[in-house]
Amino acid sequence: MDPLPKSQSSLVRLLMILEWVLLSIVASAQVLLALRQAMPMLLIINGLGLGIFAVLGRVKPRRKLSKQIYTLVEFLLIFCLVFLSNIPLPKLLFVVLVIRNCLLWEGYQRARVTGIACLGAFITLTYNLFFNQNSPISIPPDKVAIIIWVDALLGIGLVILFLHLLVDAALKERQGQKKLAVANTRLRQYALRVEELATVQERNRIARDLHDSLGHSLTVFGIHLEGALRLLQSNPTKATELLMEIKQLNTNTLKEVRESITALRSDPLQESTLADAIADLITEFQKATGVVPTFDNQLRSALSNDLNIVIYRIVQESLTNICKYAAATAVTITIIQSATNLEITITDNGKGFDLTQNATGFGLQGMQERALALMGQLDIITAPNQGCRVMVTLPLTERIGI
Repeated sequence: MDPLPKSQSSLVRLLMILEWVLLSIVASAQVLLALRQAMPMLLIINGLGLGIFAVLGRVKPRRKLSKQIYTLVEFLLIFCLVFLSNIPLPKLLFVVLVIRNCLLWEGYQRARVTGIACLGAFITLTYNLFFNQNSPISIPPDKVAIIIWVDALLGIGLVILFLHLLVDAALKERQGQKKLAVANTRLRQYALRVEELATVQERNRIARDLHDSLGHSLTVFGIHLEGALRLLQSNPTKATELLMEIKQLNTNTLKEVRESITALRSDPLQESTLADAIADLITEFQKATGVVPTFDNQLRSALSNDLNIVIYRIVQESLTNICKYAAATAVTITIIQSATNLEITITDNGKGFDLTQNATGFGLQGMQERALALMGQLDIITAPNQGCRVMVTLPLTERIGI
């Protein structure tokens, strides 16, 4: 069986204690009755029957047929103890039966067993009052009907009904907790999978960048070095020019490697503000290209960390693409905050490109995914020799984390 939650296991223990208390009361009443009537054989027979009934409480059948047989044996044993050996307080045995079978059956089957137990308690009490000449209970005939209905319907009936409802509510709560636990487990698994996929995508992007930039740079580096070695004796001036190009290429390559390593950091802002982080990107861009981007910052309030990271990454990727491919002489970065949205625009006057042929680029795809992760939208307006404009709109409401 599945382990019970702490609250449910406490309820089960309480019901087991109640079961044994009721069995002890019946056994004590039987002992007192046997001693008063001097009937040791009756004590032995009923004691054996009660012992079997108590042992049945430790049996936990699993299959439906086994449960049906188990319940039938319990009913037959109680009726035998009532009709054949006049056991006292049989109604308490039916309460015990309800306790057991509420934990055994589910749904309408549980209610059916409880209803049969109520009927059984009423029948046995009626038998003892009307037809059992050896019953220890002596009641005046004119009050028999009143006592039967009050005792059976208002007494045992309400007790059995209360126990049924109590256990039913507790077990439904247990099932709800189990379903919630399963849902939480699945949610954690999905979250881990999403995180893993996001990590893999980011690593693939960095690997692609390293392959495209570092691989190309090292190839050119080798060609230039080989040429310089060949020209070192015959044309030292040309060899010196090639070596200077190699030096510049080495500087640029190291910068790209540092940028890729920086991209691996989970928090690229490093506790700095978004404006300061973008200012650092602008400084790096200026050193690499000689172009100073214009930064129009219209943020009116502090943003959450997930928004800051997405904006930073989009600006970083845009500047990287401009530096590599655009040959731009003017770059503008604008961030506008309204009541409901953030609008980020990066514009350059560079070469532009054919969007139909380059829309699947890894950098563009990464920006698109980051915008979508925050329920945002990314649009790119460009054409060959007409510059490029990257526009991102991020909502400030109904956001989810990246």
